[in-house]
Amino acid sequence: MPADIQWLGWSILLGVAQLFIAAALMTQQRGMKWNASARDGDPPPLTGAAGRADRAMRNFLETFPFFAAAVLAVAVTGSSTAMTALGAALYFWARLVYVPLYLAGIPYLRSLVWAVSLLGMLLVLAGLL
Repeated sequence: MPADIQWLGWSILLGVAQLFIAAALMTQQRGMKWNASARDGDPPPLTGAAGRADRAMRNFLETFPFFAAAVLAVAVTGSSTAMTALGAALYFWARLVYVPLYLAGIPYLRSLVWAVSLLGMLLVLAGLL
């Protein structure tokens, strides 16, 4: 199995973990009653760590489809190389580091780490071009 695909699997698990973190913090802030309800109406905005976890999750969801498509395209075309594997690993590790940085509210460094994840994705994509 190509390393790119293994990093894709780890990235999926990271996304699931972020989903659980965001959901737990949201439930802690809004309460179990709201979480179990039909969620009709507009809830108050999430604040603090719950808001940051939600935004970090949304940010992951903005980049992950592009990453997944690139990794799958590389795998299907047999274009996996050391460079695409490095790119997939960079994406995963940067996204992993991004979560605690965002939860802690650390600016600039968080953006730099996001840029590293983008570079990783571009390295995977370069394997197709």
